[in-house]
Amino acid sequence: MNETATNMLALLQFAGGGGAAGGQLATMLVTFGLIIMIFYFLVIRPQNRRQKETKAMLAQLKKGDRVQTSGGIRGVVTAVKEDAVTVKVDDATKIEFAKPSITSILDQRQGESRPASQDKEQS
Repeated sequence: MNETATNMLALLQFAGGGGAAGGQLATMLVTFGLIIMIFYFLVIRPQNRRQKETKAMLAQLKKGDRVQTSGGIRGVVTAVKEDAVTVKVDDATKIEFAKPSITSILDQRQGESRPASQDKEQS
């Protein structure tokens, strides 16, 4: 019985001092919430946007586009498959890359994106 009374006394002391601890807990939770929101807006959201842009860029990749790979190799797309792209680097050199290794499209199809009058002026 004496042990039970000691345990009850310890519980009452803990509950009595809980007012200050509850305020600290609320402050800590608000601080963590703010940190998570900042992390979301500065890291996660921009990363998701970049992934969508990259996916859209790879989806519109066509034969004749001038591209650059993650390794810095530049060339003209000669064939597009579901998961690979063949790039003509030199007159006799064609290299096949995985689609995700294409980092940017430098020029969209050179002949089709401009009106014919502009092509004649450049010749």
